[in-house]
Amino acid sequence: MLAVAIDIKPVDFFKVFKKTKVPVVGLISQLVLLPLLTILLVFIFSPPASIALGMILVASCPGGNVSNYAVHLSQGNTAVSIILTSITTILAIVITPLAFSLWSNVLPDLKIAGDTIFVDPVLMIKSICYLILIPLILGMLMNRYLEELTNKIRLPMKYISMSIFIGFVVFGIHANLENIMNYLGLVFIIVLVHNISALGMGYGFAALNKLEERDRRTICLETGIQNSGLGLIIIFNVFDGLGGMALIAAWWGIWHLISGFSLALFWEKRPLK
Repeated sequence: MLAVAIDIKPVDFFKVFKKTKVPVVGLISQLVLLPLLTILLVFIFSPPASIALGMILVASCPGGNVSNYAVHLSQGNTAVSIILTSITTILAIVITPLAFSLWSNVLPDLKIAGDTIFVDPVLMIKSICYLILIPLILGMLMNRYLEELTNKIRLPMKYISMSIFIGFVVFGIHANLENIMNYLGLVFIIVLVHNISALGMGYGFAALNKLEERDRRTICLETGIQNSGLGLIIIFNVFDGLGGMALIAAWWGIWHLISGFSLALFWEKRPLK
């Protein structure tokens, strides 16, 4: 996040607030269209109930903060990405339990008491501060007052960030290797289709609203990268680590790093139209 923030200036955020259409399109894509897409995929795949619930829970979670780095790498609109991640993370205190309750009750075989889910507001605020706010302020201050130092560390920080990003994928796969090998067939295909469909839908919806290419890339990645870590916390604290739910959230957490990173690298080499 710090590597992202050193390339951001306050004026970038002012530009976003002058063009509110972009974040509004992003919020609709993530909070409305992604759950609807998920329900459609549940009908298509007809998976076991626990896996279907895992898909719905992931779609009800806020955007993952790793999307900010992916958007930055893809030449997208980083300021919009940070705003969308922050808004959805704050709203998750209310939105995640309500959305999960609503969408899980749409399917007759998945009815569940949504009011049993509790998202700790203090935990969410701390997450915002530690993962987004503090690095963002620090990076922008460095960009403003330590320009010479910032220019020297910009390239090394890019490679360090990339290494950390790859490390998440490698260690995530290693930690879940046994479960991945046992259930790879079903879970892999579902998460693959779910995630790719979310990325494509985010880009398509932004294009349909005639947004610029950099904003299309941003909304695409914001829609396809979800905070599945929060999903896992909920699963283990509320549903006693229900197998299918946990597998979906865990593999989504690995796969969205692979897909998001690959797409970001693809776009990094392609100039904006």
